[in-house]
Order: sequence, then structure tokens, then C-alpha cells
Amino acid sequence: MRVLSIDKTIQHDKLDISCIKASSLANHHDIEQYDYIIINGGDGTIRRVLNQLHTLNNLPIFILNPTGSFNVIAKIHKVPPIEVVLDTLANSKLPQTKKHHFSKLNDDIFLFSAGNMGDLQHISLSETLRFGILCNGMLKYIISVIFLLPMHLIITPFMLMSSKRFFIFTPAYFIKKFGSFYGEVRDIRIDLENEYNVLELDGDIVIIHERYLHIRQVGDISIVTQ
Repeated sequence: MRVLSIDKTIQHDKLDISCIKASSLANHHDIEQYDYIIINGGDGTIRRVLNQLHTLNNLPIFILNPTGSFNVIAKIHKVPPIEVVLDTLANSKLPQTKKHHFSKLNDDIFLFSAGNMGDLQHISLSETLRFGILCNGMLKYIISVIFLLPMHLIITPFMLMSSKRFFIFTPAYFIKKFGSFYGEVRDIRIDLENEYNVLELDGDIVIIHERYLHIRQVGDISIVTQ
């Protein structure tokens, strides 16, 4: 059994665990030989790793070691502590897994969230506040919510009616579509009417140099769960 750890050195007496930086993935050509990949980080790290690996014929199973701010994917699947998972593998037992769908926005991968509405402004302001005592923890996000709340209360109804605005949040799958809010990804096509757009994907801020967006579900990954 082979295990690859991304962005953190992890050791276990009974397991063969290789460790590399996410920036080195493009030069690591034997990913399909691994049985499991440990993702150390938050939702953005999972997305960035998957963005490089999603074209593989046989994706290894993902083990999440959540160290990000929200860790939405880890919470959805109630992932167990990394030590528990490694001990399970060391005892030659197969951990329980669940499938998680991922989607494409043009050429970019995302797992649960994408858009150019309120979440984009919230993340942008929160990242601006990432310094000093606000660098770690939830306080910067709370301050951002309080600061932006009056604006969101005023402009959100207009954003929901706009054909150039959209927000996808798949954990709210029970809301199929409400205005420009989507709780599930089908085949979505959006004309943003300009060639330079700032969007949010799984908590990452990205720039898309395209006017037309084509959003669709393209595959799934296996994640170790409890």
C-alpha cells in the first residue's frame, strides 16, 4: 500500500508515506500508483490538488487532514482524525469511503461553491484582514460578515435577479434553483458580458478571462469518512 501526503510530512511506523509539495504535483508522474492521497489543508487545497489530478484514469482515494478555516468538504463527510485513518490502514483494514461530485467552470474545477455574489466579497474582505491577531481563526470572517451585512441586505435581491450574477453552493442541494442561486449543478451557461471576471471557487478567488461560462458536473472523488 502506498500513500502520498501533500504539503505536510507525515510518518507512520507501519505505512509507506511519501511527502511532496502541491507545487511539485505536475512533476510527480506516478500518482496513479498510490492507493491514497492525504490532503493537508482546507477546501482550497483540495480544489487545487484536484485541478491538477482530475484527468487521471484512476484517482487515488482522498484522505482529508483539514487545517483550513472552514473545511466544508471535511464537515460534509464527517472525516475522522488522520491518526485514526492511518491506524486503520496500518491494520490492513479498508476505511469507509463516500463519493463527492466535482464540477467544472470552463476549465477550472470546484467541489461545492462557485460564484460572483456575496461570498466573493466576503472572502475578499476576509483575506484583506488576514494579518496580526486576525491571521488565524474565525474572527476575520466574523468581522467581514458584520461589515458587509448592510450591503448584502440591500444588494442581494438585485443580484438574485441578475443574469450576470450567480452563486452555486451544493450543500444546499434541497434548493435546486432560486433566481441566480443554484443548490445543484446541472448544465449551466452564463454570459457575464465582459472578458475579465473575478470569481470565487471553493473559497479561492480566481480570475477568469472569458465572457461565457459553462458549468457542469464532470466526475467524482472517493473520500475517507467515518
